[in-house]
Amino acid sequence: MTTENAEERSGLSGPELESILQALTAIRLDIVAAASRSASRLAEVHPSYRASAGNLVHYLALRRRDLRPLQLRLAKLGLSSLGRAESHVLATVDAVLEVLRRLTGSPRQPSPTEPEVIDFATGERLLSEHTETLLGPATLGRGVRIMVTMPSEAADHYTVVHDLLQRGMDCMRINCAHDDAAAWARMIEHLRRAELALGRSCRVVMDLAGPKLRTGPLEPGPSVVRIRPGRDVYGRITAAARVWLTAANAPRPAPSPADACLPVPAAWLARIRPGDRVKFTDVREAKRSWVAVDKTDGGCWLEANETAYLVPGTVLRHEVDGDETVDREARVGELPSTEIAIALQQGDQLMLTKDLQPGRPTTRDSRGQVLTPALIGCTIPEVLDTVRAGESIWFDDGKIGGVIETVEADRVLVRITRTRPRGDKLRSDKGINLPESNLKLAAMTDKDLEDLQFIARHADVVELSFANRVEDVEMLQKQLAKLTAKPPAIVLKIETRRAFTNLPDMLLAGMRSPSLGVMIARGDLAVECGFERLAEIQEEILWICEAAHVPVIWATQVLETLAKEGLPSRAEITDAAMGDRAECVMLNKGPHMLSAVSVLDDILRRMQAHQAKKRSMLRELRLAHSPPSEPDGR
Repeated sequence: MTTENAEERSGLSGPELESILQALTAIRLDIVAAASRSASRLAEVHPSYRASAGNLVHYLALRRRDLRPLQLRLAKLGLSSLGRAESHVLATVDAVLEVLRRLTGSPRQPSPTEPEVIDFATGERLLSEHTETLLGPATLGRGVRIMVTMPSEAADHYTVVHDLLQRGMDCMRINCAHDDAAAWARMIEHLRRAELALGRSCRVVMDLAGPKLRTGPLEPGPSVVRIRPGRDVYGRITAAARVWLTAANAPRPAPSPADACLPVPAAWLARIRPGDRVKFTDVREAKRSWVAVDKTDGGCWLEANETAYLVPGTVLRHEVDGDETVDREARVGELPSTEIAIALQQGDQLMLTKDLQPGRPTTRDSRGQVLTPALIGCTIPEVLDTVRAGESIWFDDGKIGGVIETVEADRVLVRITRTRPRGDKLRSDKGINLPESNLKLAAMTDKDLEDLQFIARHADVVELSFANRVEDVEMLQKQLAKLTAKPPAIVLKIETRRAFTNLPDMLLAGMRSPSLGVMIARGDLAVECGFERLAEIQEEILWICEAAHVPVIWATQVLETLAKEGLPSRAEITDAAMGDRAECVMLNKGPHMLSAVSVLDDILRRMQAHQAKKRSMLRELRLAHSPPSEPDGR
């Protein structure tokens, strides 16, 4: 295309073409200079990531300016708008510059100190190689791997692991926050057995629990059991409640799901037969009658057609067609305390304490006025030394939000600012997020260091939870080097605002290891950065990691409703399809995990023909074979 043709077709004059050329040339000089300034850091990177680290530095330099005006000018010329430069930055810039030089007749003057340029094919190859090293070979017909979090049952039931592997699991994830080393070993043993049986390979990924900040315990509630039958919308009984009676001195668990389990004296229980009745007066003075429907060595099943409330000591009377027996009365034994919760609404106060004494709800006077605000402890009290008044705080995955009003020596006073319109309940062991606070927490706890000994021997990949700083990455690398000469690959879980901000530096530190990955842990990340920003942030993480040729794991709540309830929402299907932009998608545990793996496998296979990272793949479109019909039959 001549300069005249370019001007005619684009509407740009010769001087404007020269202006575009000069702007892009200046950008290239900045990119090369950035790599030169980072030479010492790039020299520390593992050889397998040396070129990738350089490309990451190039990409960061490219994205430090607003490129949108230049993109529009390039698009008018029909040239690349630099929108797909992630994995091969200099090659993309140079390709556009070459066309601009030809249009303007400007010869290129190559510098003798030109950096190595990753071409288009090499960028994609490096990401593919790094992905296979980290996550294993791709499944035939599906490039994106599937990771599945193991339930506790996987330690005792081989078929759980076998069936997941058969459906398409590529990576087994073991969360070290649950179970123990003995259970983890059995899970891995089941996986190795299933690999041999199915002729498939699967990576073992182990997740360090990290310093999870949670709410402390609450005072126990009363020991009371509510038993109620199922009813329809008209209040008619649809299913009787199932009550399991067992001997108090040697209790047996119910052989199937029960609405209540009641311990009673063994001698009294031994007299009950199917068809007998058990009568009592509950704590509300309501008279109730149950019928025995089955008897086993472990206990007795009864059915209840009316709601009842029972406490320890409730008197039960055994009737056999009016027969009076000596031991016809018995008392219900010890029952577990009910879990209480702190009811919170917007405007309420909450005291967050530095000790783990049981918390309690708000107390009020006879007029409903607050006497003492609700209080609850936190599992890592030292974090309260670093918070400041005016900073935000979130509880229970962002369901409850507040602002820190006062910081005292032994507690922090929080004003609740966000709940549902009718309020929310805060319980023990719920997550706490302090996105604006400068928390000084190491990424690894004493438990993590202990778990790391097992991980170093058995895992292919270790996931570092709450990685926030370069020092966190270096600590993990140092500990692994102490434990083994061939350490597992490292995955950095990005789940805080600080982690997102420090991601480029943490990537360069992580690249000192031979294999590296990143997990977008969208649960905590959404709370930390704001739900409305999550879509933007996860895109930026994908771009940065592609520039570094680092594989990404798309995690948290993928097909969660399907895994837990058996039927996905429409939004979940769309979200799972977006996961095709990553190199791996993670599913959490649930009773319908097998269905979730099958559905995800199908979605990823279909999307692979339509999307590759940010690039739309123009496969044959069936709709294009159906031309629009003529109006009025013409």
